[in-house]
Amino acid sequence: MKKIIQRADERGYANHGWLKSHHSFSFANYYNPDKIHFGALRVLNDDQVKGGMGFGAHPHDNMEIVSIVLDGSLEHRDNTGTRGVIQKNDVQVMSAGSGIVHSEFNASKTEDVSFLQIWVFPKERNITPRYDQRTFDPAARHNALQVVVAPDGDQQQALHLHQDAWFSLGDFEAGQKVELTPKQAGIGSYLFLLSGEVKVAEEVLQTRDAIGLSDYEKVTVEVVKPATFLLIDVPMLH
Repeated sequence: MKKIIQRADERGYANHGWLKSHHSFSFANYYNPDKIHFGALRVLNDDQVKGGMGFGAHPHDNMEIVSIVLDGSLEHRDNTGTRGVIQKNDVQVMSAGSGIVHSEFNASKTEDVSFLQIWVFPKERNITPRYDQRTFDPAARHNALQVVVAPDGDQQQALHLHQDAWFSLGDFEAGQKVELTPKQAGIGSYLFLLSGEVKVAEEVLQTRDAIGLSDYEKVTVEVVKPATFLLIDVPMLH
């Protein structure tokens, strides 16, 4: 088993006033040669945006982008005419593909919005850009892993990603145990703890800590304190 540990207070941090952003991997002005990516997982930004503020129109290409709202509402628009709002329990995927220009703004003028934006390298370049979003029932992840994003053609209830990658959310009571196994050969698992305390592979994780596991057959997540976490399974790109 190979493992990496990323502590919450070791992440990159940018405070722009209207935006507070923690970077698990190198992004924008934050560069750490030891934190470029975990396999196909390239970016995990933990963002908080003030009411009425946001990211103006900007381009992306050849990246699979997943947005998960934790609190508040996030409005997006793009140059294809797509417009929508995602809220807590919503997940949005965007295949930037051959190129897209979009904006993201806090849908509220007064309340902050907190969300994760995650980038995954695509399986194929220059595909047709697309959006999709879905609301997921939080009850379905009580003491269970709820798959919210999966590869094309897999897990029909999940949003599809143009990569052999899976995103799962879970809310667990103290004392629960969760067994993790690789989805398929060459897949690694990255667990980002949103809240609580867990023990994984002899490591204790606190809120916003993360662990990346690869070359493993099976590992158990022991829930020490009530915990919510995001599990991202991605190809390790050997």
